[in-house]
Amino acid sequence: MNNLILLILCFIAGMALRRYRRMPDNAPATLNSFIIHVSLPALTLLYIHELQISGDVVLIAAMAWIVFGLSAAFFWLLGRWLQLPRASVGALMLVGGLGNTSFFGLPMVEAYFGTEGLATAIVADQLGSFFALSVLGITVAGIYSSGRPTAAEILKRIALFPPFISLVIALLLIPIEYADWFSVLLKRLGDTLAPLALLSVGMQLRLGHIAEHKRNLALGLTFKLFLAPLAIYLLYVQMLGAQGLAIQVTIFEAAMPSMITASIVASEHDLDPPLANLMVAVGLILSFITLSVWWLLLRTI
Repeated sequence: MNNLILLILCFIAGMALRRYRRMPDNAPATLNSFIIHVSLPALTLLYIHELQISGDVVLIAAMAWIVFGLSAAFFWLLGRWLQLPRASVGALMLVGGLGNTSFFGLPMVEAYFGTEGLATAIVADQLGSFFALSVLGITVAGIYSSGRPTAAEILKRIALFPPFISLVIALLLIPIEYADWFSVLLKRLGDTLAPLALLSVGMQLRLGHIAEHKRNLALGLTFKLFLAPLAIYLLYVQMLGAQGLAIQVTIFEAAMPSMITASIVASEHDLDPPLANLMVAVGLILSFITLSVWWLLLRTI
């Protein structure tokens, strides 16, 4: 509950700081840079090192990659059908395909499934969402940005993306035990992600953009909050016959609202920032209702 209160307060604080002009105009960009280069790598180094690998890890981690692939196909087709701008298509692929499985997903999983569900949530987040962001997300951002980079340039962006670098390092360091002071340092740095990210989104939120983006916003939210988890449910439960707590948590994580870091990447690549930020903000608010519905449905499997 404390984590949820923190999310709400920081989000409101960000809107208030923008409304009363208490922060410079470039404050969101500065916060985003700190998150990408410090907060997120620290969390990756900490949680990947603590992962307990089990037989379900591939199925759990695959969820985020499957959802991103479905998102790319879904919004590519919609973009061609509705003649959407390239920037909007790229933004929808990013924020529609990547869920907020970390600092929103982890407390929500704990609230609904208890601490027993956290191990599954961490696998879905670190080996799923953040890894997919580092590889597929950066690739899509590069393809749909105005620069139209070459394949070599996209690979370079992936290789130099700080969370990806930290993920590779974290995997290499799994056999090595961290010193207590180092774990505490990573935890303190990683704890900055939630408040800073919500502050950034709150500062960038322009609810006046809703009317302008209502169609694309509705399409994005419908996919992220309903179609994506439904697809994972049909694949994992109906087709593969998977059951149990790990599968429930995996589907629940698929129903999370859009990843804030994905909206940050979209903004940094100039992929319709207003739409990307609306997907995060409005999705976050609606998900308090939609996640409750999914939890009730998942109790039956």
